[in-house]
Amino acid sequence: MSRIYFGTDGVRGPYGGPLINEAFAERLGFAVACWSRRRGTALIGRDTRASGPALEAAVARGLRAGGLEPVSLGVVPTPAVARSVVRAQAALGVVITASHNPARDNGIKFFGSGGLKLTDADEAAIEALLPDSAVVGAPVAAASEGSNRILTDAAAKEAGAATKAADAVSVSSAADYIKSCQALLPENALRGWRIVVDTANGATCETTPAVLRALGAEVIGIGAAPDGANINAAVGSEHPQRLVAEVRAAGARLGIAHDGDGDRCVLCDEHGEVLDGDELLTILAVQALRRGTLVKKTLVVTVQSNLGVDAAVTALGGRVCRTAVGDRYVIERMLAEGATLGGESSGHIICAELSPTGDGLVAALKAIEVMLTSSQPLSALRRMLRKFPQLSAALKVREKKPLETLPGVTSAVQALEAELGASGRVLVRYSGTEPRIRLLVEGPTEDVVRAGLGRIEAAVRTELDVL
Repeated sequence: MSRIYFGTDGVRGPYGGPLINEAFAERLGFAVACWSRRRGTALIGRDTRASGPALEAAVARGLRAGGLEPVSLGVVPTPAVARSVVRAQAALGVVITASHNPARDNGIKFFGSGGLKLTDADEAAIEALLPDSAVVGAPVAAASEGSNRILTDAAAKEAGAATKAADAVSVSSAADYIKSCQALLPENALRGWRIVVDTANGATCETTPAVLRALGAEVIGIGAAPDGANINAAVGSEHPQRLVAEVRAAGARLGIAHDGDGDRCVLCDEHGEVLDGDELLTILAVQALRRGTLVKKTLVVTVQSNLGVDAAVTALGGRVCRTAVGDRYVIERMLAEGATLGGESSGHIICAELSPTGDGLVAALKAIEVMLTSSQPLSALRRMLRKFPQLSAALKVREKKPLETLPGVTSAVQALEAELGASGRVLVRYSGTEPRIRLLVEGPTEDVVRAGLGRIEAAVRTELDVL
């Protein structure tokens, strides 16, 4: 279903641009409240970007005008918001974040009443309440409970410009999240462990270190001094270089890196080698299969994951289901299959029995649990996955022309797929959050993969304006 404003994970863009500004945020909040048709509270969390408070206030005005009562949770990880929606039986959850994007960007994403991200159909229905003119600040007409309503600037101000403070929820959100995560491992389970934690100057600066220290670990923190402008700046899951260096220098047991809003996890073993989401998913799935605890014997991943994941899981009698890129598509498929483990190579890991959405801290704790029960370091556990050679590229483009209108790219992809057969695969897609086209080639040897990627990239450069 075609959408204009929503991407892979909510609405996202440069702050002050045509989408991410206070006027649009207010109208989006109103449209979501009207779409929801529920009454009650809407919980709002945010990361550490300087633009967060203004956007939060704007969304809150729209929510209140649409009939919901906005409650601020302050700076908390995205998974803490999802959990709080379930715990408080809230009508809606909102997170003001641009995840792994730089500080100049921001975004807005939503959780439904069960703590689940909205579907494509949900987002399309919300967009139907947002005519194009809403982007430039015109009033929005929307249907709510059978009547037509108009949100104007004056009406929004009358409805209440500030997010309601609810001390009980505000205090308990982060505290309950820390307490519940701490309970995943035995008391003092990490005594004697030295762990480097990169919190990306983002929403996990307080929560992840607090949990690990409560479990007895010595925590060395980096990316832990947010100033509103440094979120994800050369730190975090997208930039693990400092994590690697610190793990090696400190002789740490492992390193953990999150993105700006805390729903991703990238690990680093004791030698300073980075593990991606595919390796972490394989460790968790293989351990569960060996113990007979992998529900439905099923792991859900995206088309981005390495074929080696399939090989490792099927060798133990499990099966792998693949979805489009995006953790919400993974969650939708998990629900359909009755599976409880899934995720992405980027580090979104969903342990559905513990969290309704991707949770970087939970993923790290589950990996640590495998280390504890197996008495093996990450450097040994990571060998469960033997990756097929894979190369990727992300090219910035001026315009995202429909792929079906690019005959040269289509022909190059089809030819390479025919050559690779069952020994590889090709993936070409546009980013859902950035003006980029992403290319991936997997195959039997690095030479074959490198040559194949070169052919696809050449075709793309011929038919698209690559910046």
